[in-house]
Amino acid sequence: MTEFADVVRNRRMTRSFRSDEVDPRVLDSLVDLAARSPSAGKTQGWHLVVLEGADTARYWDITLPSTKRDGFRWKRLLDAPLLMIALADPQAYVDRYGEPDKERTGLGASADAWPAPYWTIDASMAVMTLLHAAEDVGLGALFFGVFQREAEVRAALGIPEHLQTIGAIAMGYPFETPTESAGSEGEGRSASRRRRPPGEIIHRGGWSSVV
Repeated sequence: MTEFADVVRNRRMTRSFRSDEVDPRVLDSLVDLAARSPSAGKTQGWHLVVLEGADTARYWDITLPSTKRDGFRWKRLLDAPLLMIALADPQAYVDRYGEPDKERTGLGASADAWPAPYWTIDASMAVMTLLHAAEDVGLGALFFGVFQREAEVRAALGIPEHLQTIGAIAMGYPFETPTESAGSEGEGRSASRRRRPPGEIIHRGGWSSVV
């Protein structure tokens, strides 16, 4: 186990994986930690559709057909032994806030009654916890959007229409160390962008322009 600050600073989006299997018990432990993330009304309205081993091809065959793979930059991404689709359930929040202890909020009327989509917020916090937990046990992970042929992916995996797609997570053991993987299959094109310091993020006492 490492210090939390080290986990946060060392975590990177991994795009190159070994195909070694991840023990299902390890995944269960990571998801158990993610389930402890903040959740409005303790609704916990998020899910993971998990593809393992050779079954991950069901996703890649739809979103990255073999005819397009020659020019794909991160070929070892497809070796990740775990591929997860993170989902949020808006109706679960409507139902929870229609219960007696929450009904006074009025949020049980419909998803439109919510000033912010807490199903998206909660699922996103759970995913972030999952990424940190993976780093803590020596696994690499990549979160990415399901932009390509989302409807086909949902149909192939039997995802109910009412669930919101948050994104996909590839996970497994990194093929190389972060230093070694800085080449053609290493960091993404945005990695060199400047990280904003706290002074550009914090607005003490109210909103004001930041110097």
